[in-house]
Amino acid sequence: MLRRRLINPIAILFVLVLAIVAFFNPIPWWTFALLILVWFIITLCGSFFVGWNYHVISLNNNKEISNTWVSITFDDGPNSEFTPKVLELLEAYGAKATFFCIGKQVEDHPDIVLQILEEGHSIGNHTYSHSKSFGFFSSEKVIAELNSTKNIVKSLTDRQMMLYRPAFGVTNPQIEKAVKHLGLHSIGWSVRSLDTTSRSEARIFNRIATKVKKGDIILLHDTSDKTVGVLERLLVILQHKNLQSVPVEQLLEIDAYD
Repeated sequence: MLRRRLINPIAILFVLVLAIVAFFNPIPWWTFALLILVWFIITLCGSFFVGWNYHVISLNNNKEISNTWVSITFDDGPNSEFTPKVLELLEAYGAKATFFCIGKQVEDHPDIVLQILEEGHSIGNHTYSHSKSFGFFSSEKVIAELNSTKNIVKSLTDRQMMLYRPAFGVTNPQIEKAVKHLGLHSIGWSVRSLDTTSRSEARIFNRIATKVKKGDIILLHDTSDKTVGVLERLLVILQHKNLQSVPVEQLLEIDAYD
């Protein structure tokens, strides 16, 4: 697996070797440019693909699990229109899930957060603002965002969240520092639904249904009727496959709260 702590020293070593060689024999300038471009592409992909664990070690599945468990996770809520529909479906099918909540949404819909917990699901930290520029925040600002959501939930539920879902799946050295500082578990996914794209409900469902297997973490968003439709079909297929959705901390055998 590619990791920043391995790639960066290798890239620096190659640059130094090329510089030494160039001192004795001319080397085309594009050789250096190509090396830098390769490093940049790897770093960019590592920042956007949480499953690479390039900057932050995220827990993306549990391949060693013996139980026929998966974990359905929801980002970006709670949402007053769609989260209750999601909870109704989960209750109807006896499924449990994990909701990664945005702090601002928790402030707006505290009753839904309490309902999530009362019905046996778990919650995690999905930043306070979910800003599109979150990947450019300093480590101090990332810590402040995560602490804000943690404290809001703590005052509401008396639970201190230990689960963190990177916003947009983006990680970088600043986010890594914040996650370590706060002692959080970074939770990724192994099945990405792409339910926030323009894809149809059928395409999204088929994307999940053809991939899902025991130990997987499924990424959904409790923010649209389309996802609610996908969820209902997904819960049916999980039953047919003899798979049970449990909270992510149960699947990964970690603590959700401190």
